[in-house]
Amino acid sequence: MGGTVPRVTTGIVARVTIDSDPIPVTLRWAVRLLRAEAVAVGLVAAWLLWADLTATTTDLTSALLVTAFAIGAAAALWALGGALTRRRAGARAPAIVLQLMLLPIGWFMLQGGMAWLGVPLMVLGLCVTALLVSAPTTRALGFG
Repeated sequence: MGGTVPRVTTGIVARVTIDSDPIPVTLRWAVRLLRAEAVAVGLVAAWLLWADLTATTTDLTSALLVTAFAIGAAAALWALGGALTRRRAGARAPAIVLQLMLLPIGWFMLQGGMAWLGVPLMVLGLCVTALLVSAPTTRALGFG
């Protein structure tokens, strides 16, 4: 009977479909800018840590809390960039909130005479927010 029965070739491995839909340019740029912000805030955190360790007189508790906040913000921005790269829809809202937080920060810098830094921060926050709510990003994250 060895050669008389036709062999059925169904296989034991299921077919794998590959998501060939590339990440849209808007989402890619939003992730790049989030990661750049994370690096910038990380550098500020490193400077704050150095300042905490070398200061002669300081309120140590407040200094360490500000430094910890900067480290947490850098980690959050980096993690949100990674989650958006993996198209996790739940990462978009926290990323937008962090970007909108740049508006009051920039405004207070503008009021304090640091317009050279405040205005670019406000523009950055608005641009990344626009990238995150754009139609291609919305579709890529599964909202539309």
